[in-house]
Amino acid sequence: MAAPCGRMLSRCVFQVLSAYRRSGISKVGCRYLSMSPVSRINSLKGEVQGSPWTLMAAVCLQRLPVISAEPSPIEQQFKHLLQQIELEKSVLADHELRLLEDAERMRRKQANDYDSDEEEGRGGQEIIMTQDLEDVWDQKLKEFQPEPRVRDDIDKDVTSAERCLQDKLILLAEQQVGGEKLWLLPQTQWKEGETLRQTAERALASLPATDLKATFLGNAPCGVYKFKLAKAARTQSSEGVKVFFFKAILSDPAPPKTHTASFVWLKKTELESYLKPKYLQKVNRFILSL
Repeated sequence: MAAPCGRMLSRCVFQVLSAYRRSGISKVGCRYLSMSPVSRINSLKGEVQGSPWTLMAAVCLQRLPVISAEPSPIEQQFKHLLQQIELEKSVLADHELRLLEDAERMRRKQANDYDSDEEEGRGGQEIIMTQDLEDVWDQKLKEFQPEPRVRDDIDKDVTSAERCLQDKLILLAEQQVGGEKLWLLPQTQWKEGETLRQTAERALASLPATDLKATFLGNAPCGVYKFKLAKAARTQSSEGVKVFFFKAILSDPAPPKTHTASFVWLKKTELESYLKPKYLQKVNRFILSL
């Protein structure tokens, strides 16, 4: 049984080799792919250097809300519902128990059923009634004046990072692009040897007259904006610009006052007055209104 199987196997191999020679596949050359990391990095550098697109990195610096926002009508209704549920399921607090004890003591005094020996254990200390405590607390509450939530003198100053404390603010910088000045997220051109995040950090650090401390959210960009140069400015080696956006949060609770005409802190609803429509469309994709 083994001999016939061996002959059949050798016959199949011979037929495959014959077909391979007749088809001419043996003359086709094969390109071997290098798995070396160094060769891959060199090829990427070659692609970047030979690309007609200029790479830039921009940072979307956000100042988070400092105080809570005003609740909406549905949030107020839900708050009242939770308070009612908590009241129905709660037990008496220590102050409420003391109110009941004082009321019982007063009732017994009026009924001449009160024994003064019950107060001997207090060591001669003056007894403060709970009603007196509530009067003192009410007086302190009337004297307390909270800070206003809306400050017209500061909230209208778009150069201040302390405006609109209940909203999220985004930093914009006025930069020279071609022959005109535009309001943009702080950006700068990529340099060989650095990552795009390092470029974004350099763009934030290079802002004049500022010392902003920020926490970057990850190493990957959250968006990209691509535009072509004007036909008169295009060359074979320079066709357009690609801007990669990175998100960062202002980590300094008391940022330095910029108060210069080159920087503005805006709410998301105010960006439309400063940014170009196409640029604004890309930026709105990664700025959440929470």
